[in-house]
Amino acid sequence: MHLFSGEHHPRGGVLSFFRYIGPGLLVTVGFIDPGNWASNIAAGSGYGYSLLWMVTLSTFMLILLQHNAAHLGIVTGKCLSEAATAYLKPWVRNVVLATAMLAAVSTALAEILGGAIALQMLFHLPLKIGALLVTGVALLLQFTNAYSKIEKIIIGFVSVIGLSFLVEICMVKIDWGAAAVGWVKPSFPAGSLPVIMSVLGAVVMPHNLFLHSEVIQSRQWNLEDDAVISRQLRYEFGDTLLSMLIGWAINSAMILVSAAVFFKQGTQVSDLSQAGSMLTPLLGGAASVLFAAALLFAGLSSSITAGMAGGSIFAGIFSEPYDIADSHTKAGVLLTMLPAAVIILFIQSPFDGLLYSQMLLSLQLPFTIFTLIALTSSKRVMGKYANPTGSKILLWGIGILVTALNLALLASELG
Repeated sequence: MHLFSGEHHPRGGVLSFFRYIGPGLLVTVGFIDPGNWASNIAAGSGYGYSLLWMVTLSTFMLILLQHNAAHLGIVTGKCLSEAATAYLKPWVRNVVLATAMLAAVSTALAEILGGAIALQMLFHLPLKIGALLVTGVALLLQFTNAYSKIEKIIIGFVSVIGLSFLVEICMVKIDWGAAAVGWVKPSFPAGSLPVIMSVLGAVVMPHNLFLHSEVIQSRQWNLEDDAVISRQLRYEFGDTLLSMLIGWAINSAMILVSAAVFFKQGTQVSDLSQAGSMLTPLLGGAASVLFAAALLFAGLSSSITAGMAGGSIFAGIFSEPYDIADSHTKAGVLLTMLPAAVIILFIQSPFDGLLYSQMLLSLQLPFTIFTLIALTSSKRVMGKYANPTGSKILLWGIGILVTALNLALLASELG
């Protein structure tokens, strides 16, 4: 029995859609995590408003990929991990799911590390103690709450992050004309390619594709009813679109604030704690506290979703859905969170920790994207809801572009 299943009788209308909102917001926190913060602050402080277009492009690609992952969950009643186990050859699924678990650990490492940096900024806690605290709180929230409660907690965290940056925007002078051009006009300033690729790599993340295909089933109704499935698909796209646009706005706000504060002062920022401390003399103590508090919420909420993704992937290996009461899900969460926390205890440089975690994600991402496309394009898996030719061309184009850019990012970091 799926944890999220139940008898629902959907009705049309705006109120019905608003009751549906939630799964997309859970996924949204995955691309407003500490890795995104580092990339966005580097983009804004180094290049002003000129790289805002990359947030727009990467969010567009993310909407299509997350929408595709959610469709898999709605139509088949299986998450991406379960579907891979059911339909792929054993050696293929073993490679895909084993590397996906490693990607979940890598993601959790960055999220926990970001939360620990925030605690260090707010309370001067040693980084390792902060990492253990973030890990403990994230595990507590995952093991003691039903999905619906965690969903509300995540939405609350996202709201706090968004409000924090709205306040930050009100505290600085934004050149909205330059920002409007930056959002839609591609620009490649000298030396900006690594930052451009890091912004893309931080937005399109493998664990989010697994997670979305799982949590979308919290809105699962009767899979045998085509009318219900069609309504699910429409509502899911609305939820995904709204949630990803919120993520786009928050990521944009990071670049806007960084451009207005640091680029204007001619200051290049390359460290999260550095960014927070430098806001104090420029904007006053309140800005620095808001920055650190928002980073703490981002780190904690994205740690929770990373753990949920790991639980979903590991349970799927055993052809089971995510269910925190089940031993395989619990094992998956612990195998994601605990190794990440242990690795942090041995990290000498937090910045290097974030860097290496993103490199591992870059290596795994093509496996997840092309697995998803193969499954959702198969009539054996999706029936009449398989991707049409136009969608397949678009998705393959995105997959190839994302793969090329992530490999280029990896090569540039290793070179």
